[in-house]
Amino acid sequence: MIQSLYIKNYVLIDELEMQFSEGFTTITGETGAGKSILMGALSLILGQRVDTSVLKLKDSKCIVEGTFKPGDAVRKVFESNDIDFEPVSTLRREIAPGGKSRAFINDTPVNLPLLKEIGTRLVDIHSQHQNLQLNDHLYQLEVIDYLAVTGKELAEYRAAYSAYGSVCQELDRVKDEISKLKEDLDYMQFQFNELHASNLKDGELEALEGDLQRAEHAEEIRNALFQSAGLLSRESTGILDQLKESQAQLQKISEFFTPSKELAQRMDLAYIELKDLSAEVEAQAEKSDPEPGILEHLQERINLLFSLMQKHRVKDLEDLIAIRDQLQQKIDDLTFSDEKINELEKEKTGLLGVMERLSVIMHRKRATAGKEMQNRVELQLRQLGIPNARFKVVIEKKDDYDLYGSDDIRFLFSANKQGSLEEISKVASGGEVSRLMLCIKYLVSDRKGLPTLIFDEIDAGVSGEIADKVGGIMDQLAGGRQVMAITHLPQVASRGSDHFTVYKEDTEDATYTRIRKLEQAERVTEIAKMLSGEEVTDAALSNARVLLRV
Repeated sequence: MIQSLYIKNYVLIDELEMQFSEGFTTITGETGAGKSILMGALSLILGQRVDTSVLKLKDSKCIVEGTFKPGDAVRKVFESNDIDFEPVSTLRREIAPGGKSRAFINDTPVNLPLLKEIGTRLVDIHSQHQNLQLNDHLYQLEVIDYLAVTGKELAEYRAAYSAYGSVCQELDRVKDEISKLKEDLDYMQFQFNELHASNLKDGELEALEGDLQRAEHAEEIRNALFQSAGLLSRESTGILDQLKESQAQLQKISEFFTPSKELAQRMDLAYIELKDLSAEVEAQAEKSDPEPGILEHLQERINLLFSLMQKHRVKDLEDLIAIRDQLQQKIDDLTFSDEKINELEKEKTGLLGVMERLSVIMHRKRATAGKEMQNRVELQLRQLGIPNARFKVVIEKKDDYDLYGSDDIRFLFSANKQGSLEEISKVASGGEVSRLMLCIKYLVSDRKGLPTLIFDEIDAGVSGEIADKVGGIMDQLAGGRQVMAITHLPQVASRGSDHFTVYKEDTEDATYTRIRKLEQAERVTEIAKMLSGEEVTDAALSNARVLLRV
């Protein structure tokens, strides 16, 4: 339940604070006094979107804060979102002059969807325009689902329905893709065979171009190698012989010139290294003769690769190899396409079976709940002054499935003995719709377990004895929860254990919306005004005391 509400700088409200009790609370006031403004402010901390037009003072921020007793039913939502659960929790919303909105739960910043998720579990606000929902088949189905308690089956069904949709999309995609591929299969196979036969290797083109360059300069390379080897090892004039002679001269003087020993050793190391180098150059020279026809072979291979690259419009061999692999994958997909389609078809059939099983269970539960609802609504409508009311829940199986199963649900109504059952929008007056919605809210609220219900002029279109009965229904609803009613009917207003009045106050430079809780004597006067108008008569006062039972 909501314990308190604080509002600052919202539309015509500069600042106000209210304390609420359990049970039935009524709120009255002249048309335009600001009752709807009050509900608008409350909706902010229940997660509704808003803009800066709500700011009374455009350079100051708007603050709406409410304290609630959330109850254990909401504890899991708090804990799953890492919010401290408190027996009395605070929801706060701030709207800055620049339009930025911030939301908090127990001083923890939260996003708007989470604020709305928790808010809808704490308070249900029913405004007069929501009576139009009675003509919405989706709303009718949701009402039946609340009463039938199909939450578990509906969650499982929707998981299967979502998976079924994904499988159907994948199956259509695969079939469409395979159909297109089959048209081009022969050509793809030809392209793949050509590329596969070419034995493409990553990095091959660079290696071939290097080999070609060496083959084209083979004679030049061979001559240079032999010349280099000769300079190193030619007898008498080669570097090795001269180095050997130089080493001998150093050794000759080593007995009486000590530094020559180290020089001779270094010379020996250089001799060994150059001798090994000479042998390597001679070996390379021997191998430098190209194989017969190698030049032509390399040129042909390079021409083939460039021709394939040009044919497939790619710039390098890696892209050509990628095309070959893609063709291989597409051909493999076609080869195993029947197997893949069969797997998807099997999965589709399995999910369809799950959906059918769950939809049958939901249909049975909805049918049972629909019969119970018919009886209870008709009984309450008779109590609310429609003695010949007939109400029927029609549940028909459809040939296809949607997000809610395979049921089509319609509410039919007739207020007269001779009248045929028709869609509510065709036969119900405004007052009848209000009473019908009140009956449905009465039934659904028990299932939802909402701690607070707020009715914003749900009693529109009724008066007199019927208004008193409407107030009685609301009073009964408040037996297990907190109920608030914004009303223009004295019969309803008198039923409340607490009574607030909303009014406007004019100052020299502005108009403000105020609200205050009425004492017993003030309630008598307020109810009398509602009965007779601004001029309160003795008869109206007497009638007000009767309504208030004082």
